[in-house]
This record gives sequence, C-alpha cells and structure tokens, in this order.
Amino acid sequence: MKGEPLVRNDANDWVRAAVARFEGQLTLYAARLLGDADRARDVVQDTFLKLCRQDCASVEPRLAEWLFTVCRNRALDVLRKEGRMTRLSEDHSSLFESHEPDPALAIESRESAQRVLAELEGLPTNQREVIRLKFQNGFSYREISRISGHSVSNVGFLIHTGLKTIRQRMAGEFAVRGSQFADGFIHQP
Repeated sequence: MKGEPLVRNDANDWVRAAVARFEGQLTLYAARLLGDADRARDVVQDTFLKLCRQDCASVEPRLAEWLFTVCRNRALDVLRKEGRMTRLSEDHSSLFESHEPDPALAIESRESAQRVLAELEGLPTNQREVIRLKFQNGFSYREISRISGHSVSNVGFLIHTGLKTIRQRMAGEFAVRGSQFADGFIHQP
C-alpha cells in the first residue's frame, strides 16, 4: 500500500545495524567499481533502500553476500548506463594508508601497497573484482561466486591468475631496481 512505511518498526533496528556494519565497506567497494565516491554513495543508498523492502528472515543468513551482490549489480547498471568504465583514482589509493609506528616503514609499506594497487589496476576487470572481494572484503570463493556470477572454480582461477601476474610484475620491478642499485653501488668511487 502507498501509506505503508518501507520498513516495519520491528525491522528498523535490523536495518540500522546493517547500515552501521556494512555502509563503509559497500561504499568503498562501489567506489572501486565506479571510480567515483558520490556515485558510490548513491548506489549504496539504493542498496539499503532495497534491503528495507526485504524480509529480514530470508536475507539475514546471507546478509553480507546479499548486500554486496545488490550493490555490485546496481553499480554495474550505473556503468552500463553511462557506457564507460573508470579507473581507481589517486585519491582512492590514499585510503590504504599504513598505521605503522615507524615513519620509514610506513612510507615503504605505503609505496609497496601503491605498487600492488597499480599492478592490480592493470589486471582485467574480472580478476580485479574477485581479488578485491577476497582480500579487501574477506569473502569466501563460494560467496564471491554468488556475488559475481562466476563459478567457484573460475573464481579460484581468476584469483590465482591475477595474483600470479602481480607477483611476476612486482618481481620484475624488484629485479630491475635491485640490479640498478647493485650497479650504482659497485661503480661508486
């Protein structure tokens, strides 16, 4: 009916708890998919509005999976509508700042994380997405399968292939930097 609230009073606390627990994670996830924090907030708002219309008992056992699936689908709808994909910006990479007490370690850790994120951005979209869902959101292969629509074995393959590619690229970078350092050290007067 038109006059009915979206959420029953007894479900208000459940929805509020879901928002408190998942809003930040979903916004970050959507921002990575969309490359835009404002559009990500809109997508997350749509996700929670859809949650308000769901039966608590049917969604609760798989709440995180349900929220990420709805958020992903909504973000992909936005991208399809705009007809373009955007990359992770430098502003978003700053979200991964280290909390190391030693400034030198913090700088080194931040630089390493930025190199890994840069390499991650060079991967195909499907590999980037499953790696983020696994390592940044902590989902199991089965949950990633249900969120992304890939089979469980394909999720494993995509993660393995993506990580292998990143390792190879990073190893190549370290080999070049190491030999440059050694050459400079050996040729010092």
